[in-house]
Amino acid sequence: MKYVDEYRDGALARSIAAGIAREANPNRTYRLMEFCGGHTHAISRYGLEDLLPVNVRLIHGPGCPVCVLPMARVDMAIACSRLPEVTLAAYGDLMRVPGSGGSSLLKAKAEGADIRMVYSTLDAIRIAEAEPGREVVFFAIGFETTMPPTALAIRSAEKKGLKNFSILCNHVMTPPAMRAILDGASEGDATPVLIEGFIGPAHVSTVIGTHPYEPFARDDRKPVVIAGFEPLDVAQAILMLVRQINEGRAEVENQYIRAVTPSGNLKAQAEVAAVFETRESFEWRGLGFLPRSALKLRPEFAAYDAELRFGLAEALAKDNPACECGTILRGAKAPRACKLFGTVCTPDTPMGSCMVSPEGACAAHWTYGRFRERARADRRKEVA
Repeated sequence: MKYVDEYRDGALARSIAAGIAREANPNRTYRLMEFCGGHTHAISRYGLEDLLPVNVRLIHGPGCPVCVLPMARVDMAIACSRLPEVTLAAYGDLMRVPGSGGSSLLKAKAEGADIRMVYSTLDAIRIAEAEPGREVVFFAIGFETTMPPTALAIRSAEKKGLKNFSILCNHVMTPPAMRAILDGASEGDATPVLIEGFIGPAHVSTVIGTHPYEPFARDDRKPVVIAGFEPLDVAQAILMLVRQINEGRAEVENQYIRAVTPSGNLKAQAEVAAVFETRESFEWRGLGFLPRSALKLRPEFAAYDAELRFGLAEALAKDNPACECGTILRGAKAPRACKLFGTVCTPDTPMGSCMVSPEGACAAHWTYGRFRERARADRRKEVA
């Protein structure tokens, strides 16, 4: 398939891996964080870590939008779905995210709540049009990638005069989370996370461009390389980061030039800015409350805000204390370090959100990586 197979070529992958091995200084360790759940999935699926020298280490960051959603917001969605005449529309990977007391949207649906899986915001709009007697609430989540579709849904509802449509807004922004990681923000765990460079997100960057990452390179001296999702994209980004670190450079480089521009998608940015404004504070799983890191609807669109329409309140909720999902999202621990991983916590019985979404580090490691982990550990011991 044109423009896919080219980025999965085995010979090219081995050539890039040889370049990384050749240029990586054996006397130092390179700690690189991928900040995109799609990258985490690709790294595990294609075994990219197996191609790297043992001193080039990839750290999973909080790039999975389902994973970073705190339990309190899941509980809010469940409570909303149980209100009379409410239909909650949600993406499929939200259905099994654990709420308090072992609850979830899937369990609430089984108990009688009207919860429907949708593929897009427009699906939710269609439900509201077809069933004017129901209050349709779209459970809006995601980074900058999914903000424009939600904004367009609000515009569509306004244009159609829909009075029975609203959103439960949980859109979060990537740069504040990157800042929190570098500044050592955490949720009750002081384990330091040492990072020397970022593999920048792909889809997010198609919207916001490369400019928002410049402060990390300029002020923090942390190089950022925006990478595509294919294995050769990620491998090339790793090579570019190794070169920057070796040369003492800290720049924002764009490996994903076929989709990302410096300024991003200005039309999408304008639509988002017209409908949303920044929240003063928002809770992230694993990072706690981060200032100006999420969006809410502007006052002129308050009629479409489900929190205001139904008087929804965010109650205190704590994750299973044995679940390490928050620590894994910060990059302070790997999935295998959680004592629940692979025992009581599996994709069939997830204890935390990192095992639910395909983009979660635990789910990716369970599906693709756990069989290779011992071999990598043995390699590190041999080098040591």
